[in-house]
Amino acid sequence: MSGKEKVRCKWAGSDPLMQAYHDHEWGVLQRDSRALWELLMLEGFQAGLAWITVLRKREAFRKAFKGFDPAKVARFTEADIARLLADPGIIRSRAKIEATIAGARIFQQMQKSGEDFSAWLWSMVGSKPIQGHRAVVAQTPLAVEMSNALKKRGFKFVGPVIVYAFMQAAGMVNDHAPDCFRRKAVKK
Repeated sequence: MSGKEKVRCKWAGSDPLMQAYHDHEWGVLQRDSRALWELLMLEGFQAGLAWITVLRKREAFRKAFKGFDPAKVARFTEADIARLLADPGIIRSRAKIEATIAGARIFQQMQKSGEDFSAWLWSMVGSKPIQGHRAVVAQTPLAVEMSNALKKRGFKFVGPVIVYAFMQAAGMVNDHAPDCFRRKAVKK
């Protein structure tokens, strides 16, 4: 290996899109409620698939779901569901599409009642990032707790493994590998 090659988390692999996601997004602290909601919904679409599949379709998802604007998505009708099911640019799962629309409505309800989605999620991790595990894990007790809280609200496709992936991606947990060039930067 030359001195110029970056050491990344192994999951970033050699795909340029995955590497760019790893280098610029994954684990970066996110506190914007809308962006967190989008990420949670995309993680739900990943269920049973590889993240690269979602990444390759992310721009099509953003177009199909009106920029992941919860106010717009909450108003989607059966005609919108039919439109989405016919869109080859996205993952065409009725259950996941309906879960995203329901998730937008839950987000809107929280907002109307004065609850900030970001503050609510971050409160579960003590409002600051957790420096993650040295060993690779699929879920943690905290992910189970957050999963249960999301399910109690009515969110779908939010099992503990999906939620832990969301927590890692949103910077709630810094799980960059110890030798990854991003670990120290994300820790700051």
